[in-house]
Amino acid sequence: MDFRAIGMGLLFALIWSSAFTSARIIVADAPPFAISALRFAIAGVLGVAIARAMGQSWHLTREQWRATLIFGLCQNALYLGLNFMAMTTVEASLASIIASTMPLMVALAGWVFLGDKLNKQASIGLILGFAGVIVIMGSRMSAGVDIFGVGLCLVGAAALTIATLMLRGASTGGNLMMIVGLQMFVGAAVLFVASLAFETWEFNWNPRMLTAFAYTIVAPGLFATWIWFTLVNRIGAVRAATFHFLNPFFGVLIAALLLGESLGVMDYVGVAVISVGILLVQLSKQTNTAK
Repeated sequence: MDFRAIGMGLLFALIWSSAFTSARIIVADAPPFAISALRFAIAGVLGVAIARAMGQSWHLTREQWRATLIFGLCQNALYLGLNFMAMTTVEASLASIIASTMPLMVALAGWVFLGDKLNKQASIGLILGFAGVIVIMGSRMSAGVDIFGVGLCLVGAAALTIATLMLRGASTGGNLMMIVGLQMFVGAAVLFVASLAFETWEFNWNPRMLTAFAYTIVAPGLFATWIWFTLVNRIGAVRAATFHFLNPFFGVLIAALLLGESLGVMDYVGVAVISVGILLVQLSKQTNTAK
């Protein structure tokens, strides 16, 4: 892994983790599904325009279209949409911690459903990772965390797992920025319908909310997604996913600095254990790939 790839991975992890804090700011002044649909529609227009300016085409392969539709549904509509809804009642730090367990879920799903073998290192990583989640959830539940909101985060993380498993089909064959833009429209369409069915449109447009909204569209929405696709193409999905071990740290740090969210001792312990677990799982995959 070269220095450029390391820099891209660190930048992706930082931006990806910051999305939870900006989302928490946004949903305080806007209905979550409606504002998410608007976000994805704007990001889609920008992404497609940038792709066309780069000379890219929307004539994708059948596998790219299939993966783009599933990725747009799972990541944007389900994972991000449900996380926006959850953060009306759940703190950004907790949402980021739950979402960061996605590499553990991918490894577990591969073992349960695809017959992937887990070596000793991966098994220890899974045990540590989920033990860290239990430590944090036990601490938060005793403090009165919203169970429904946590459930939405868990469903979203499961959807992100599916999106990640579909990533290989979306990241081959070129036209990466076009794919980034087009999958935004999938999320926008699904969440627009959901908003019409479940929400009342009441927006409180103010400078803080607009700044967070603009940042979420450009940084986590377009730039981080492009970095991720590019990084996967450069070093492969297994190595790229290693950077997810930084997400618990970055997520709670940004939420604490910008939102003033307080963390207990057990939160710090849980974050450290989850991060070690994620790292062990990802390093075990690299070892298996090298053999």
